[in-house]
Amino acid sequence: MTDSAGPRRAPGRPARISRDRIVEAASSGGNLDTLTMRELAGRLDVSHGALYRWVKNRDELFDLIGEVLVDRILSPEPETGPDWRPRLTRIAWAMHEEFLALPGYATRLSRPHTHNADAIGRLRHAVVTAFREAGISAGMAEQSWYIFITSIVGWLAFQENRLELGPGAPRFDLFLDALLRGLPAREP
Repeated sequence: MTDSAGPRRAPGRPARISRDRIVEAASSGGNLDTLTMRELAGRLDVSHGALYRWVKNRDELFDLIGEVLVDRILSPEPETGPDWRPRLTRIAWAMHEEFLALPGYATRLSRPHTHNADAIGRLRHAVVTAFREAGISAGMAEQSWYIFITSIVGWLAFQENRLELGPGAPRFDLFLDALLRGLPAREP
């Protein structure tokens, strides 16, 4: 009788998992909303027990994904200086590329739930710092962050779940240009 599952690992051999491998396996097919931990372990070619040593549940999986994506978005280090637009343009396009590479991630991020405070905090810091270095007050820099993050994540979630709103594909470049022309926030 042959084993249809393929070759087995030698007993005691450590699984080779990394944060980046987990994210790549999560993005290798399908929507994150339907991904199970068992399916992810299969994509990694490890037991689900080995995967649970890295992430205990789906919330921790999304936290890990958020950490890796924010690392990618903020690398290389953002430019400094008084012109915040090129910095936020680069961050927004990096969010576009990274989030849409993981179908379902932007949609999940747009839903009410506890987010990874560290990853979102680092992204927030980069955006608020860009505004502060341009001379924007602390309060308006924070308000500008809220507008920026909710607008970008909302747009990306829309792109993942397209509604039929008419002919023509929605263009991120036009959306981003209109958003940035409206920032920073100002008192009415």
